[in-house]
Amino acid sequence: MSAMNKAQLIGRILGRKTESLAAAGSKPVTRQAENAVSGNLTRFDSHPCYKEMQVLMGASRALGVDNPFFKTHEGLAAATTTIGQHSYLNFSSYNYLGLNGHPEVSQAAKDAIDRYGVSASASRLVAGERPVQLELEEAIAELYEAEDCVVFVSGHATNVSAIATLFGPRDLVVHDSLIHNSVLEGAKLSGASRRSFPHNDVRALDALLGEIRGQFERALIVVEGHYSMDGDLPDLPALIELKRRHGCFLMVDEAHALGVIGSTGRGLFEHFGVAPGEVDIWMGTLSKTLSGCGGYIAGERALVDHLKYAAPGFVYSVGIAPPLAAASLAALRVMRREPERVRRLQENGRLFLELAQKAGLKTGFSQGFSIIPLITGSSLAAVRLSSAFFEHGINVQPVIYPAVEEKAARLRFFLSEAHSEVDIRHACQTASKLIPQGILS
Repeated sequence: MSAMNKAQLIGRILGRKTESLAAAGSKPVTRQAENAVSGNLTRFDSHPCYKEMQVLMGASRALGVDNPFFKTHEGLAAATTTIGQHSYLNFSSYNYLGLNGHPEVSQAAKDAIDRYGVSASASRLVAGERPVQLELEEAIAELYEAEDCVVFVSGHATNVSAIATLFGPRDLVVHDSLIHNSVLEGAKLSGASRRSFPHNDVRALDALLGEIRGQFERALIVVEGHYSMDGDLPDLPALIELKRRHGCFLMVDEAHALGVIGSTGRGLFEHFGVAPGEVDIWMGTLSKTLSGCGGYIAGERALVDHLKYAAPGFVYSVGIAPPLAAASLAALRVMRREPERVRRLQENGRLFLELAQKAGLKTGFSQGFSIIPLITGSSLAAVRLSSAFFEHGINVQPVIYPAVEEKAARLRFFLSEAHSEVDIRHACQTASKLIPQGILS
């Protein structure tokens, strides 16, 4: 926060005239100066980002391209979904193991409502704990063979708040170039120096740490266990070796890995046969495989206790709603009990990738687990192709600039264990038919 902003904040709190404390002897802001502010600076419809968005939307309409975002789903979004009272084959849901809507998961949420109501009503420091919140954290900690776990109400806020709490201006955060926005925001908020390394390039990471690690106190390496845009994996054993040699913490974001990676869905450590204790911070979300909403951090007890008493996203936020905690706990139990769901998902991912590559489609770095991108090369092409799929009864969303580089604009297909072989073959056949018709030109 700048000196001027701090001064303004203090002034508001004390009820005094706002003054600039940035320099000694500065004069109070006068009424005349206040009135001189341009009207454009007091209107949201004049904000440059909003105006740019309106220009882009206008250009899309002029080209006859409908807005592909914010479609209303009128029921359960699973392998199929209902939009505008029509059924669509659905590849835009994170319901990887088909547990959203599972009778056992839904019943757990209903039972929790009957016992606790729909909200925790306040932060857990203020309102206290609910047994189901603690049971969920214990189950996640057990999954990672960790000492403890803490659950936040938002996956994005989990990364932002945890990183900003654990690291500061004398520290270093190093992350993969394709890391999620939540990690970037957390690193910015922490005040730590931030560096990125080329995607999955362990040699480049090694060289970077060798050059600058000694300039900082604590250092954190952050990667995703399963990259949400590209569907590939990092080299966990190599990262563990690097973090040991350079004296760093290692954090793995398992948002898209839990339930997807490993023979029973336990994530990246199971895939590589690595002891989970070799990773310092396990992060994940409840909104995908676990059919709830929120995020978690698992690791040693000192880490978890620190976050429970100091992380703003936990201390100053309401506790996870009991029905969501109960649903995620039930989903985790079904996942552990029925590993065949993970096997079916992985089979579907491999089949989709194989068919897409045989059809000559650009699938980027995907390794065929549950995320298969179809690279279009431009945002306009991605939106057009999404609309064309929709007209053919398939719902798949585009990812466009600035979420990715313009040349990397794409459609992202999310696979579920509930998709059939017929569904997958139909989607790939539809893609191969649409692209030669000039959709990408």
